[in-house]
Amino acid sequence: QLVESGGGLVQAGGSLRLSCAASGRTFSDYAMGWFRQAPGKEREFVAAITWSGYSTYYADSVKGRFTISRDNAKNTVYLQMTSLKPEDTAVYYCAGAKWEYTSPWQGDYPYWGQGTQVTVSS
Repeated sequence: QLVESGGGLVQAGGSLRLSCAASGRTFSDYAMGWFRQAPGKEREFVAAITWSGYSTYYADSVKGRFTISRDNAKNTVYLQMTSLKPEDTAVYYCAGAKWEYTSPWQGDYPYWGQGTQVTVSS
């Protein structure tokens, strides 16, 4: 089970940190990803991290502004978001896959959370 938290309303230029807590499986066996879905748009890739945390991968739209990290002792993956823009407004989902790769493809992740809303006001 994956449970996201940390979403909310923030002004443009602000920051938020999302968390995704995992339970029920060996978290350190899983690569993790963050995706988002804006109103009226398809869900898109944001960032991914390998199970070890040594490798990360970002969408061009968030590179340099967002940072994905994980704490395997706490079974949690994070998404630190800075310099937020109104176009970052979306429901953010975390996802997990039992392998050591960073993938931008939704179909590679069998496990998903319910999402947390992030709204960035201009």
